[in-house]
Amino acid sequence: MIPLRDTQPSHSKPYVVMLLIALNVLVFLYEMSLSPMGLNLLFRSWAVVPDAFQIHTLFTYMFLHGGWMHIIGNMWFLWVFGDNVEDAFGHGRFLFFYVLCGLAAGLLHLGLNYGSPAPTVGASGAIAGVMGAYLVKFPRSRILTLIPIIVFLTTVEVPAVFMLLYWLLIQIVSGAYSIGQSAAAGGTAWFAHIGGFAAGVFLGWLWKSRPQPYIASYD
Repeated sequence: MIPLRDTQPSHSKPYVVMLLIALNVLVFLYEMSLSPMGLNLLFRSWAVVPDAFQIHTLFTYMFLHGGWMHIIGNMWFLWVFGDNVEDAFGHGRFLFFYVLCGLAAGLLHLGLNYGSPAPTVGASGAIAGVMGAYLVKFPRSRILTLIPIIVFLTTVEVPAVFMLLYWLLIQIVSGAYSIGQSAAAGGTAWFAHIGGFAAGVFLGWLWKSRPQPYIASYD
């Protein structure tokens, strides 16, 4: 299932979401300009590497990506779900929230992969937090979703609760399946997704939405 857009209206421009997307794209374009050796050095210095952990990488890893599909998928999900969460929290608080979710995701991954030499990159954990907050703040929203049926594509409006919990279930099942596999093998950081989502749910529940402007209607 690929989310296309949601039915929840926003009352403000998602300036922080746009800034985050621009920053991630610029960093990725810089990655693409590097040689394989240079890219490896970049990841060793700025990605979360459990067996050579440096505290600053908990902030920088979420702005690095491993390929075109990685960044496109992440930025698309941020665009679909992020505008409403930014609208609910306000611009400054949303940026703080985003970083906190990324930190939570990185810390959980770090704790469960102690000693792994595989670098971890990507905004997925932070964006999972955005999705968790969306679940709490907009449970009645619906998501226009692209669904492949054999060789055909169709669009269906899916309840946000169903889509987000289905996504979370995939992360949990995949994470459970990955337990016991070689830490050096790399792959998807499933538990970073789960940690970010849990942080988003908690902060979404803890932080009240800012008041929305009243829009009068006339007969």
